[in-house]
Amino acid sequence: MRSPGFFLPLLLASVASFWNEPAFAQGEKLAFQGDVTDVTTIDALNPDGPYNKIWEPYLAQWKQKHYVAAYGLQVTGKGDMGDIVCSISRDAGKTWGHRITIFDHRVRNGSVQYAYNNAVLYRPPGQDVIWLFCMRAPMHYRDSENADLVAAYTPDGGYSWHHVELSLAYQGSLIIVAGIEAVQQDGVTHYLLPAHRNSLRHDPYGDRRQFVLESTSLLHWKFAGYVPFADDDPVFLHEGGIAPTGNGNELKMVMRTADMVRERPLDPPVSYSSVSSDGGQTWSIAKPEPDLPNYRVKSFFGRDSNGRHICVYSDTVDRRGLYYKVRSNDGEWSAQRDFYVAANRNSYPTLIEDEPGKWLAVWDSSNNSDDKRTTIRFGRLQVK
Repeated sequence: MRSPGFFLPLLLASVASFWNEPAFAQGEKLAFQGDVTDVTTIDALNPDGPYNKIWEPYLAQWKQKHYVAAYGLQVTGKGDMGDIVCSISRDAGKTWGHRITIFDHRVRNGSVQYAYNNAVLYRPPGQDVIWLFCMRAPMHYRDSENADLVAAYTPDGGYSWHHVELSLAYQGSLIIVAGIEAVQQDGVTHYLLPAHRNSLRHDPYGDRRQFVLESTSLLHWKFAGYVPFADDDPVFLHEGGIAPTGNGNELKMVMRTADMVRERPLDPPVSYSSVSSDGGQTWSIAKPEPDLPNYRVKSFFGRDSNGRHICVYSDTVDRRGLYYKVRSNDGEWSAQRDFYVAANRNSYPTLIEDEPGKWLAVWDSSNNSDDKRTTIRFGRLQVK
């Protein structure tokens, strides 16, 4: 049994996080153009605090008006590493509560000090629990390119979180950022988690690969399959999002892209896609999606209850405006539409469907064109 002293750092960390929360105007009026509405600020970076970025949010719905947004706080001096926190709204996103710490880099796990990033929330259909999956890497690493998977769950809508040590049949580094897709195989629910690895950055014999993990329990994860690229067209495929195609059990993954040598945008800068007809076990050779720009940044790819696909993306390397396209059942992508365009920086959109054709969205943003990842935004989008 752990001594009371074990829990003291957790208590102190939660208290410190509460009192260090920056002040900002809830429901502030923001100057922007685009189809997203009801935009509010969930959280903002304290410029005098220990973090230099607030980034990569994810969203889950607990009750009709009760939302949970999870996101990262990057520790100054590290790349893509820090803490995972959440904020709760109980009025359908109009206002958001105090920051709650889920994973804290200051609290050791045994003798190891970890840092965390890239929260992914998932509420299994019909269950009164929200899962959070994220990455962890030893704090002494320079960045999180060689991380592993860790999880926590909340049974009370985000107020308390319980850490879980996962059973991983997949043995290797991974990076996650896109959501879980549930599929049925022989009457059993299989959960698919897209992931990639970038061990090549720090190891000349490493590689860069997009793949999928699967689980029937959300506790035990194993390797499902790779997304291959053509031998004569090596592409760094990563941060892919999975959605059904509407053609039986077929799935499609749309991926962020970069070149293999320097991790720079492709020429032309487009997303790639791949299709699976066997529940994520095997995937077709990835091919370009010429209608979907990608400038080496995560896009959101999903499908609504009306059978339409949506892709939300940045259309420049410096990640300024967010734009989107919709593809109806005829297979054609629409013209580009403004999602959120302002005199600031914006990236890493994540959407969940609230009602048929109506989406709730979160993304990381800022308050001017020079800074990036200093705020977390929330908004609504109705796809017409």
